[in-house]
Amino acid sequence: MKSIWEATYENNVIRIENNWFSGEKLFVNNQLQDFQVNYFNPPILTGHIKNNQERIGIKANLQQGFFGVNCILFVDDEQIALKKVK
Repeated sequence: MKSIWEATYENNVIRIENNWFSGEKLFVNNQLQDFQVNYFNPPILTGHIKNNQERIGIKANLQQGFFGVNCILFVDDEQIALKKVK
């Protein structure tokens, strides 16, 4: 089963993908920034956005439950709303 979430932050598209077989991936503007295959522990994916000369940190927490997977996104230590695409 594959799940995909997306958000836009300051004209940057952030996408998080979770797939049982190929793992968890974090993309910023279609560039892969983090990847994990973690079957037992909830993964934390990290990346960044370049804004002029500044690097803004990104963190995505994936939480697995009985009814599926949920994702929480933080950009610059603030929670950003995600839209589940798939």
